[in-house]
Amino acid sequence: MKIIKLHKNNITNALDLVWRVFQEFEAPDYSEQGIEEFRKFISYNSIIEQFDTAELYLWGCIDNNDLTGVIATRGINHICMMFVNKEYHRQGIARSLFQTVEERCKSVGNIKKITVNSSPYAIKVYHHLGFINIDEELNVNGIRFTPMSYLLK
Repeated sequence: MKIIKLHKNNITNALDLVWRVFQEFEAPDYSEQGIEEFRKFISYNSIIEQFDTAELYLWGCIDNNDLTGVIATRGINHICMMFVNKEYHRQGIARSLFQTVEERCKSVGNIKKITVNSSPYAIKVYHHLGFINIDEELNVNGIRFTPMSYLLK
């Protein structure tokens, strides 16, 4: 298992993984509006535009040439996606992906925290990584999320 920075040619595969995992684990907690809003957020054109302008950074976990997990940040320190294939849950992939983002933030030097708007399903995962809630659950355009923060040490 290794973590790599994803390139343009990896994006379609990464978005396929994100959508598959979202449908199984996240979509049941969302309204039709929320599902459609997320689908638009991860559309190839939307993601590639952000990727090309360096607004979005993506890393993936590779195991035996298979993409098993993905993490994306908007800017350097806001996680906007973290998804792991069902078959690879509870194997430390989310932690490894997160640590990649954490190390990148530390290397920049002036970043004090990492933020995420966690879906209901992922709250326990983020708590396990050391995030704390900074607000109650919110709902914007059908997307349910809890704002969370992780203080860099």
